[in-house]
Amino acid sequence: MHIKEYLAAPDLVSLLNASAGFLSILMLLNGNYVFSAQLMLFAVIFDSLDGWVARKTKRDDQFGFGKNIDSLSDVISFGVAPGMFLSVASSSMFLPYINIVVGLLIVICGILRLSRFNVLTNDNHIIVRDKFVGLPIPTTAMVLGSFYLSGIFSANLALLIMVVIAVLMISTIEYPKFKGIKYVVIGGLLIIASCLPQGIMSLIAYLPAKLLLVFTLIYVITVPLMELYGKLLRSGPHVR
Repeated sequence: MHIKEYLAAPDLVSLLNASAGFLSILMLLNGNYVFSAQLMLFAVIFDSLDGWVARKTKRDDQFGFGKNIDSLSDVISFGVAPGMFLSVASSSMFLPYINIVVGLLIVICGILRLSRFNVLTNDNHIIVRDKFVGLPIPTTAMVLGSFYLSGIFSANLALLIMVVIAVLMISTIEYPKFKGIKYVVIGGLLIIASCLPQGIMSLIAYLPAKLLLVFTLIYVITVPLMELYGKLLRSGPHVR
């Protein structure tokens, strides 16, 4: 029952994920929105690395400790942190409390998304190896963090986008997984470039953050549109 019997190298990376999420909230409460958004993005890097480390170290997680610590860390970094960030950054909305409602929606849908993920991975009869059921929860931090750092942040648009993302997280739409270190490296470099000092970012027109935002939104939108298109084709008139 000693904690050291459960802990492994990937769990330390997951704890870095949780730490980045906590520090993001702390920076937000101190009024430093830029650092808060950057720390949310760094949490995405750590979340991507823990699975890679687990595969490289050939971890045998027979008790499911790694899966649970990963999900709990994700709730902090990609549920609570983005929910609070959106609530605070959109506090001057013309419609009272709508920012709090949307922020809470992100947290609730994130918890539901992760709980379902844990159930599905425990069920041997339901196996989706190369796809996520519902939009992956790190998308909340990627969209919100890159949007704020892009220099074109709009509270109204952010609220609308995050409502869509929250709903997609608990949907049954299957999103493809991007496995392999090359995706981690490319995504990590883009995130790091998005977190450059604001003086440097402004000189390059906030391009890395804008690219990260565009690529993430394409991933979010394209999959549902393709699924809808496929359903329309299947339900269309049949020529005999």
